[in-house]
Amino acid sequence: MLKIGIFSKLSRISVRMLRYYDDQGLLAPVKIDPYTGYRYYSEEQLRTAERIASLRRMGFGLAEVKALLAAADNQEVWEKALERQRAVLQEQEREARDRLLLLENTLDRLRKDEKLMEYPVTIKELPSRYVASVRRRLPTYWHEQELWDTLCRETAGMDLQVSEPCYAMAVFHDGEHVEKDADVEIQMAVQGTYSDTENVKFRTVPAMRIASATFKGPYDLEPEAVQTVVEWVRDNGYEFDGPSFSIYHVSPHETRNPEEYVTEVCFAVRKTDS
Repeated sequence: MLKIGIFSKLSRISVRMLRYYDDQGLLAPVKIDPYTGYRYYSEEQLRTAERIASLRRMGFGLAEVKALLAAADNQEVWEKALERQRAVLQEQEREARDRLLLLENTLDRLRKDEKLMEYPVTIKELPSRYVASVRRRLPTYWHEQELWDTLCRETAGMDLQVSEPCYAMAVFHDGEHVEKDADVEIQMAVQGTYSDTENVKFRTVPAMRIASATFKGPYDLEPEAVQTVVEWVRDNGYEFDGPSFSIYHVSPHETRNPEEYVTEVCFAVRKTDS
């Protein structure tokens, strides 16, 4: 048997954490001397300690680690848990890349002493059009690509005839910005008539009056364009009258270079009575 200090060195887990793991029912010493209170661990427990440390480095919580240790011989349980955690870490990695890109772009503009870009605002009628539509609640707005994947997958054999312009857009139906469970719809204008699939609905969208501004570059520029439209609406006798949406004139579908994206931010509006 190994005293707790030696076990700590061999397992590379601090004595404090070993005591904590004991309290949490994760790794109890095989013996506690009733007179001295010394804790003793077996050499075989080093394997368990390594599993705990490895799972913690992967980001598992203590409750998850405890459950996995209890299912040590169940490969299926471990595989499912590891796959779930991989998905979590991949999402965190994507979010970190997005934050890093925003930071780098902001630094770049700051170092160039760049002023706010000009975004001319246009008031226009968006025509009625026949669209292929997918609408679903998503974990966050960042999951929009799932809707485009669904559209492509379920219409792959339809030979869709895309209109020109195709008005590829994402419509945000929530009355406010939400952190999760976002109500998002994507639309693409098409020619002809098609039957609905499980998730893709074909319908005619009515014309609407919109105020919009177009920007070129990565999506983190969008707040500046939105601010310009909001101020224009305020100063020109209009008010918001429906959902906001973005039209993707040049998107990741056409280019992998974010500097080449062209996006039009749009708001349904109406003239005020005053």
